[in-house]
Amino acid sequence: MIQHIVLFKFNDQTTEEQKEEGARRLRHLIHELPGILNIYAGQNYSTRGKGYSMALTVLFRSEEDHQNYTPSKEHQAVVSYLKQIGLIDTLAIDFKIGSEQ
Repeated sequence: MIQHIVLFKFNDQTTEEQKEEGARRLRHLIHELPGILNIYAGQNYSTRGKGYSMALTVLFRSEEDHQNYTPSKEHQAVVSYLKQIGLIDTLAIDFKIGSEQ
């Protein structure tokens, strides 16, 4: 399995409502793309985010499923929305878990 973690940083004009809509669209990808075992997205509530205000975690069945996710039209549509509302930076980490380690 593959764990995919992304942190999102937005400009000051991005509203909480827009960020929550982005998180909702990310969570909905579980219904649109095969190979996603679990997905969470939400807003940071702590003061430790260093400007990153939203996070995403996705558990994929395999590396192949993860590789198909990023260029998919469904994922790219969400990325376009996030950029439209003021996304200025992301930080992503991907690692193997379970029997593939």
